[in-house]
Amino acid sequence: MAIPTQYVATEVEQKWYDYWMKHNYFHSEPDEREPYTIVIPPPNVTGVLHMGHMLNNTIQDVLIRRARLQGKNACWVPGTDHASIATEAKVVAKLKEQGIDKNDLSREEFLKHAWDWTHEYGGVILEQLKKLGCSCDWDRTKFTMDDDMSEAVIKVFVDLYNKSMIYRGYRMVNWDPEAKTTLSDEEVIYEEKQGNLYYLNYKIEGSEDTLTIATTRPETIFGDTAICINPADERFTHLKGKKAIVPICGRVIPIIEDDYVDVEFGTGCLKVTPAHDENDKVLGDKHNLEVVDIFNEDATLNSYGLHFEGQDRFVVRKAITKELEETGALVKTEVHVNKVGTSERTKAVIEPRLSDQWFLKMEELVKPAIEAVLGEDNDIQLFPKKFENTYRHWMENIRDWNISRQLLWGQQIPAYYYGDGKEDFVVAETAEDALKLAVEKTGKANLKAEDLRQETDALDTWFSSWLWPMSVFDGIRNPENEDIKYYYPTNDLVTGPDILFFWVARMIIAGYEYKGERPFNNVYLTGLVRDKQRRKMSKSLGNSPDALKLIEEYSADGVRVGLLLSSAAGNDLLFDEALCQQGKGFGNKIWNAYRLIDGWDIDESIPQPESSKIALDWYASKFQKALTEIEDHFSKYRLSDALMAIYKLIMDDFSGWLLEIVKPAYQKPVDAATYKALIAAFEDNLKILHPFMPFLTEDIWHYIAERTPEEALIVAKWPEAKPVNETLIAEFDFASEVVSGIRNIRKEKNIAFKDAIGFSVINNGNTSTTFDAIIQKLGNLEAIEYVKEAVEGALTFRVKSNEYFVPMAGSIDVDAEIKKLTDELSYTEGFLRSVQKKLSNERFVSNAPEQVVASEKKKEADALAKIETLKASLASLQ
Repeated sequence: MAIPTQYVATEVEQKWYDYWMKHNYFHSEPDEREPYTIVIPPPNVTGVLHMGHMLNNTIQDVLIRRARLQGKNACWVPGTDHASIATEAKVVAKLKEQGIDKNDLSREEFLKHAWDWTHEYGGVILEQLKKLGCSCDWDRTKFTMDDDMSEAVIKVFVDLYNKSMIYRGYRMVNWDPEAKTTLSDEEVIYEEKQGNLYYLNYKIEGSEDTLTIATTRPETIFGDTAICINPADERFTHLKGKKAIVPICGRVIPIIEDDYVDVEFGTGCLKVTPAHDENDKVLGDKHNLEVVDIFNEDATLNSYGLHFEGQDRFVVRKAITKELEETGALVKTEVHVNKVGTSERTKAVIEPRLSDQWFLKMEELVKPAIEAVLGEDNDIQLFPKKFENTYRHWMENIRDWNISRQLLWGQQIPAYYYGDGKEDFVVAETAEDALKLAVEKTGKANLKAEDLRQETDALDTWFSSWLWPMSVFDGIRNPENEDIKYYYPTNDLVTGPDILFFWVARMIIAGYEYKGERPFNNVYLTGLVRDKQRRKMSKSLGNSPDALKLIEEYSADGVRVGLLLSSAAGNDLLFDEALCQQGKGFGNKIWNAYRLIDGWDIDESIPQPESSKIALDWYASKFQKALTEIEDHFSKYRLSDALMAIYKLIMDDFSGWLLEIVKPAYQKPVDAATYKALIAAFEDNLKILHPFMPFLTEDIWHYIAERTPEEALIVAKWPEAKPVNETLIAEFDFASEVVSGIRNIRKEKNIAFKDAIGFSVINNGNTSTTFDAIIQKLGNLEAIEYVKEAVEGALTFRVKSNEYFVPMAGSIDVDAEIKKLTDELSYTEGFLRSVQKKLSNERFVSNAPEQVVASEKKKEADALAKIETLKASLASLQ
């Protein structure tokens, strides 16, 4: 079947994706082959494809398609994450539009709305990944809230609780007032923000004296339960044992002493608000201070805020400042920059809040995970290695993980309360098991299921996704099943450095705890996608292109190539649409290269020209050398470099040289031996390019020959490594310079290529004549004559020590050529004098950097060689 004139990506992409799906190429089952496994970093179930996903999943697809070509049993498990905070926020917003308040719904009613939302919008991103060409095993698609996945999460919680690693604690936590849930320390981003430092006067009870404190949060004075001074601070000796009165609310609070107070900081007097500051809580516990929580869960003030009750904390800050000023309590205000914690998910300013939460002890759990990445055996490799330092810092400074969230969407914590006390609970996988445990614990045989109340908190989303490499193969519930034994540990994990701790480190911890081994061998950390101005791509900046529109405009293959050409391993990707255009252009070049070959008539009777035979031998070695280079790049996860090596091989060596050499003369046939070898070389090109450009390569593959489904390119065989003939490559490089010299003369002298020209060589370097047939064909030479003396009346050029002559008689205006050469000689001699003057200056030579002197010496040598050639050309014309 003749190949069409143009490649129409929109038609081709759907056709081949349907074909791959129909023939089940993406599906994997355990067999005798070596497994190659990747688990997808599960995107948020409500997410849509953005540039970060495009890069990340293109890299994964390149790796999985290459493994498939290498004969491995490639398994890429897709899926989505239930994303507690983000999804619940969207469901709440949708309910609000319908006039429904989340708080008016039962848990079951809310979850029905959440599941409806998930079924409507969930999985959109997975469908979009298909447009990119992702060859995931869709039969294995998982969702972190699937019944089996949730069972695994609950099983792990119960197991860790029974090992005394999970506990319930009343702690100061990070509270997100927008999501109305606690966050772990890692989910808080600290940003420098400009605010104010407010100096406030507190009256001393029973006197006219005052003391001054400095605070960035005047609204929290309603929660003050003490003033603290340093016992060694002589300025405040007179305050010892006295009490202060909090402005506005009039609460009388003790003045306590503790050397925790820094005498150099602020005024030396510290207001203590145990409910709203972690350090104040420690101080409060030490001195048995009252704890006054002034905030509601949405960070509005409660009844302790008096007339400010129900108002937002930031609104109150402005209003209370004004009131403090009017009452004379505000002494002064200074501009102050401090670090403010914000929610990674909602961007809300975090409130420190005392709360009963569930925690996982990390100190012991983390040890095997530190050893795996940083130990001598280096069981898990991070690419690039620079991230090992980040990993070390996080892991060696780890704190207990706050795993409870005040949300409905997520796995409900399997703790069941049988009484009113904080410790009156049991932990079990099911309500039935919980009842049995509660009866045992209380000795009350008449306890019923309805007497138990399950904990309302849900588990942190990461507490489900940290099990992902195991739970997708049912390795928690059924640890000896065939899938987990075959596919685990997985091979490569491709993700962003922003979740190195959230997800990657925790998966490593879970892997060692539940399988006793690493969850993956290698972690490839991609960079962030930025625009040309180095700004992070975001909706708010409007600098993030629509992923699907890019595919529509430049083709999926073009976008994949564009992304990888702009992505150096581990560094941020500076995305430029021009690179997608380059990718599309590369595809068109390959398409047209095959169209050219496909248009030739084949003649079985004609012998193979020597030029074609040697060119094909050269390309075979050139291909093998590139293959070795590509394999090395893949081993170091330098996918952009691997793609660039393929790009140069096809654009320069195959299209630029090989096709030019073997191309038959106009309207003449090509010999069968050359055609057969050329098609084999082209097919090898398609195989190594297929992981990067799957649609285009598969399409051309089926135009080359009728193929059965077993012969499709997606399951073809990766080219085998063979010896490289370096001599042949070096000789060709030399010959190509000779051809370029001939072409330059033809161009400069306007000699039509159809006119054959004479050509002579003084072979001073004893250069091989292997490529003479190619030089003769590409230069359209009458013959190549080897001579001992310079040829009169000819133009010359040099390649290394060889001198080449092109007779010019009758072809050019000799007088005009003599003038041109004389002018060029005069300029070059002037240039040489200026360089030699510099080199004869001892001060310059002794003081200039070594590479600068070396550069000047090279300029001198080049100028001398050029002058010699110009003089020889002039001599031959005069």
